[in-house]
Amino acid sequence: MTFDLHHKELFAALALVLTFVAFVPYYRSIWQQKTRPHVFSWLIWAAGTVIISVAQWTDGAGIGAWPIAVSGLLTFGVVLLALARAPDTSIVKLDWLFLALALTALPLWFFTSTALSAVIVLTIVDLLGFGPSARKAYERPDEENATFFAIAVVRNGFVIAALENYSWTTVLFPAAVGAACILFVLLILARRRIAKPA
Repeated sequence: MTFDLHHKELFAALALVLTFVAFVPYYRSIWQQKTRPHVFSWLIWAAGTVIISVAQWTDGAGIGAWPIAVSGLLTFGVVLLALARAPDTSIVKLDWLFLALALTALPLWFFTSTALSAVIVLTIVDLLGFGPSARKAYERPDEENATFFAIAVVRNGFVIAALENYSWTTVLFPAAVGAACILFVLLILARRRIAKPA
């Protein structure tokens, strides 16, 4: 089934709406100190997501790259808000390892010869960003917001549908992040169920 530009615009609009539907309550939850995101993860995600949107744009993603770009900017907002309102001070050596791996890999995109190479590197970096948050969610699942990541799964589906050009460069990142979000939601819910008193 193929979609015309009108449908692509609709999917992009839905993805943008879902981006704000996810981020606005998430910001509020951080402000109220109910959610305490791991700053390392969000810093990695912010940097990688903005660069990915540029790589997608250069490979013809068109309007499908806009929700990713907006998400990247809003992710930087999470970093700043988390530092100001709800800093997670439970940083362990493993978190530093994930951050070091991501920061080491992040500049590699600049030296890649193709947009696809950059997207592969940055997708790996983004997935590394889940490391600190997964460790934290395993230990303290109530400090994570499963709804945000569940909405991100649906949003990434609309991002893929909105792409004007389908290639590994344009599809890999939203597909991989969507899959990682599913696993992260399952981790949060499973740990909450185990932690819940009988």
